[in-house]
Amino acid sequence: MPELPEVETTVRSLRKKVLGRTFIDCWIGAPKIVKKPKNIKQFKREIKNKKIQKLWRRGKNVLIQLSGEKTLLIHQKISGHLLFGKWKKKQNSWHAPAGPLADRINDFIRVIFIFKDGQMLALSDLRKFAKIELWGTDELLDSPSFKKLGPEPLEKEFNLSRFKRILEGKKGKVKQVLMNQEVITGIGNIYSDEILFRARIHPLRKVNSLKPEELKRIYLAIKVILKKAIEMKGDSFSDYRIPSGEKGGFQEKTRVYQREGEECFNCKALIKRIKVGGRSAHFCPRCQK
Repeated sequence: MPELPEVETTVRSLRKKVLGRTFIDCWIGAPKIVKKPKNIKQFKREIKNKKIQKLWRRGKNVLIQLSGEKTLLIHQKISGHLLFGKWKKKQNSWHAPAGPLADRINDFIRVIFIFKDGQMLALSDLRKFAKIELWGTDELLDSPSFKKLGPEPLEKEFNLSRFKRILEGKKGKVKQVLMNQEVITGIGNIYSDEILFRARIHPLRKVNSLKPEELKRIYLAIKVILKKAIEMKGDSFSDYRIPSGEKGGFQEKTRVYQREGEECFNCKALIKRIKVGGRSAHFCPRCQK
């Protein structure tokens, strides 16, 4: 699933391409992806002739603010990723020109937003788990699901003192707590593994067992890992691609994620994988305590 660095990379890329453009139509090949409104004709009618005024991110959500006080919320879920370019429809499928967009992982086009100049914004999603919602902007900002999201870990206000306050009283395993979107938003499986490895903390450690110095190491690792991943345009180990259709590069820099049975870069011990709350956790049994 795209996490904070992948979603931030998507938003930064799309800002350069779609700001100021106007929707004239929308093709929807997987109606279940559109969750709000569920009536597809109504959805198309409400976005037609709307101009993109702002693009931003909240947690793992791409937010496209439109004229008419409307906002598109797109959550890419497990295998979804947004692409920008032009496609041609042949029979029942869409085809991209030669180049990165023609990568097979980009072939699962489920939704296409069409702009006045013929350019397109497409959602490719192998598993069809992504969701698209059209909200009134004020309604979205005031919605319970939006308001309960935790703080953004790369904001200036997210300092060490606030991080410690957020974790105060938490009793769960540190990996699960880091992935809880109501505690801190944007961190998922990939980056919780990498953060804890850099901080030298075992993923099964209980949060209330962590010493102040250990909390500081986790806090600093959050900042370093997420910034580095954005710089590398995200992790494309699996389905994620940037809007040009190209891969990100962070998968070349991972130290534990998906490296079970390989040697630790620091101590040569073999990386292990365990289950934590139904999710995989990769760690070095020697470096992480």
